[in-house]
This record gives sequence, structure tokens and C-alpha cells, in this order.
Amino acid sequence: MTSPSGTSARGAVLSYIGLRRSVGIIGIGLPFVLAIGNLLLTGEGPRSSVSSYYYTGMRDVFVGSLCAVGVFLFCYRYEQPDDRLGNLAGVAAIGVALFPTRPEGPASTAQAVVGWVHLAFAVVFFASLAWFCLLLFTRDDGTRTARKSARNAVYRACGIVILACLALAVLNWLVVPVELARVLRPLFWLESAAIVAFGVAWFVKGDTVLRDRPGLTPPAA
Repeated sequence: MTSPSGTSARGAVLSYIGLRRSVGIIGIGLPFVLAIGNLLLTGEGPRSSVSSYYYTGMRDVFVGSLCAVGVFLFCYRYEQPDDRLGNLAGVAAIGVALFPTRPEGPASTAQAVVGWVHLAFAVVFFASLAWFCLLLFTRDDGTRTARKSARNAVYRACGIVILACLALAVLNWLVVPVELARVLRPLFWLESAAIVAFGVAWFVKGDTVLRDRPGLTPPAA
């Protein structure tokens, strides 16, 4: 018979694992859902950025998904560093959703200002996700299994991808001619890669794949 305290602890574990999986699923699926949904609605190919889907028929999906991620991150409670970074990332995700990027083409002064606010929230959001991957998800309690090492490799790879995409996005803004960017859509592909990487890291952290096999964890040193 399970004690009330045991039931509560199990519920808490299932709660944060469920949040991790939910965040991962949304992250992995969002770029594909936006691009394919807009393609079916309008026949258009990829847009200039993931954020620009705010100005399409996929606006509700874009805003709703980011707000859901923001709420999940804000409700994520594990250890104090995770709590604080989750709060920051959650607020940033909701900010990205509610302060749209500049529209393609001419923009008013208000739209330009809101676009800069959107950009600031986006940088904080992606930087927070990279921090999760590189520094928080890779911690251990003194034990190290082969699968934990494999998970850490995934987390580090995802964090590096996110940071690389951020750096390349800045380079794209500084170097790539506007006409070429309109054809190749580099910002869309970089944002998509960063979002998918973040989703993969959280999906793995949710014990969905590469989880430790029961009874095979070595004793702590």
C-alpha cells in the first residue's frame, strides 16, 4: 500500500516529467506545424522567420504554442536554479508570442519598436534554453551511467546548436544581402533548428528516450 507521502512524491515526479515531455513535443513539432499548415492554407513556402507566421493564418498556433511553452516553463519546479531559469524562459516565451516581430515590408514606428522588444525576448528565450541544455540538464547526483553520459551528449549537442544558430542569425543580419535572404530564408531555418534542438533536449530530459534501465544504476561513490 502506498503511503500518502509516497503518492505525493510520485505525483511530483510525474508532474515535472510530464512538463518536460510537453515542452519537448511542442518544440519539436512547432516549426513543421507552422510551415506545413501555412503551405496547406496559402500554398506558400517557408517564410522569412518562424516568428513571421504571426502574420498568417497560423497565428493562433504560433501564439498558443509559445504561450503554452511559457506556462509550462513557468510552472516547472525542480531545483532552485531550474525554477529561476524556467521563470525567465517562460516570461520570454510569452513575450515572443505577445510582441510580434516586424511584418515583412514597410512597418510603422510602433511595429518597429514592438519588433525590437520581440527580438530582445527571443534572445533571452534561446539563451535560457541553451543554459538549460549545457549547464542544468548535464548535472548528476554523483552517479554516472552509460545512458546518462549519452543523454549529456545530446544535451550538449542541443545547447551548441542553439548557440550556433543565435550566432549565425546575427551573422545573417549583418552580412547576408536582403535579396538573398528573401530567397534562402536563412533565419527561418536557423530558428527552426534552434527550436527543434530545444525540443529534443526537453524530450530526452522527460525520460522518453535514453532513460536508465531499472536496477542498472551503479551505487553512488
